[in-house]
Amino acid sequence: MIGVDSSTQSTKALVVEAETGRVVGEGRSPHPEGTEVDPQAWQVACDRAMAEARGNVAEPIAAIAVAGQQHGLVTVDADGRPVRPALLWNDTRSAAETERFVAKHGPERLAELTGSVPVPSFTVTKLAWLAEHEPAAADRVDRVMLPHDFVSWRLAEPGSEPATDRGDASGTGYFSPHTGEWLPDLLSEAFGGRTPRLPRLLGPAESSGRTTDGMLIAAGTGDNMGAALALKAGPGDVVVSLGTSGTVFAVTEKGSADATGFVAGFCDATGRYLPLVCTLNAARVLTATAALLGTDLAGLDALALRAEPGSGGLVLVPYLDGERTPNLPDASGTLTGIRRTNLTPENMARAAVEGMLCGLADGLAELRRVGVQARRVLLIGGAARSAAVQAVASGLFDAPVEVPEPAEYVALGAARQAAWALSGAAEPPDWPVHAEALPPTGGGAEVRAAYTAAVAQIHGHVGW
Repeated sequence: MIGVDSSTQSTKALVVEAETGRVVGEGRSPHPEGTEVDPQAWQVACDRAMAEARGNVAEPIAAIAVAGQQHGLVTVDADGRPVRPALLWNDTRSAAETERFVAKHGPERLAELTGSVPVPSFTVTKLAWLAEHEPAAADRVDRVMLPHDFVSWRLAEPGSEPATDRGDASGTGYFSPHTGEWLPDLLSEAFGGRTPRLPRLLGPAESSGRTTDGMLIAAGTGDNMGAALALKAGPGDVVVSLGTSGTVFAVTEKGSADATGFVAGFCDATGRYLPLVCTLNAARVLTATAALLGTDLAGLDALALRAEPGSGGLVLVPYLDGERTPNLPDASGTLTGIRRTNLTPENMARAAVEGMLCGLADGLAELRRVGVQARRVLLIGGAARSAAVQAVASGLFDAPVEVPEPAEYVALGAARQAAWALSGAAEPPDWPVHAEALPPTGGGAEVRAAYTAAVAQIHGHVGW
């Protein structure tokens, strides 16, 4: 199998044995920077990453699946050419259109219809922006897709129809998780009355066709759904993912519809649901702080571990790129509690770790509010390997924390989906997942309280 993770920053590809889940080949290719990108760059990166992953693998590849960054708006014309660069999930230019769209329909109705109250990350709000600001381009749009839909489509034989799955579709703002159907009237209203074609919807183990060299193409899914599939997450498991964005999500048997907008009521990649809280600011908070302190991530780790819980009273509200949850797209980061005696590199480093994780711990509290039972927390993503992150997390989440062994879980989940589609079985293959339990640490309640007070002081009671 090949599993592809077409993320914000790069494409990762894994070649995986279908029977065992063992990774036998890996490849990676970077994406252009920015919040809008030519989607054809993803196709180029995918080809390069797959070629690298297949380099030393002699056996033929039977199937492939692509898991991709959610929400991105890809528009193509009648000839299948991109109309304009894709707007990514972290592009917040549609903030004004979002406010008008939510005010017109009401958060309760939108949550009931789509499972979520849209924020500027969502595809539907980007369509509203395009209709308002680039009407000539909007008039040329024949099809609307998500990033994973586009990459899968470009892998397929000529003449194939774009396809998607309910997991990624549930992040558009014009799909019903409850009925499993598109909501074209909602899309058309946002897009100024235009009615572009949408990908056909596939079941969890269905295929959209074959590649030009004969590989079966599975439905694919969103990145968070792919990670949940790789981790074999089930009811009681909460995944905290520390990547470019931070996400907290759980697999449930029943969908959610949170009118406050804090919890997005997504679907997963297995036919169940994936209530999720997303923050814009995660691992990059650490890299930015490390650069400020003139060190690297290993140096930041060492500094943070030398500070006491609570960072000597320093609190970082880390809205460095604005924020999605709470919905503050124009916010900036704030450091509070500064005194001459506590303004040290060690406390700064720890405040960055604590601030990043406090936003995600608050996200877990929101999942609990909508009924999620947290039996354990699975901590994944590049920043999950940090010893300081692990030490802080084990005291913040009010549940046992486990750290699965390092892996490209989004790509691995895509590979598992590909194996499932190829097998035709009722359930995906049972690949092993190894995780290490973290010892609990103290001080978490005090850190959370200080963070909550800082957010309220700066932004008012905007959430949680």
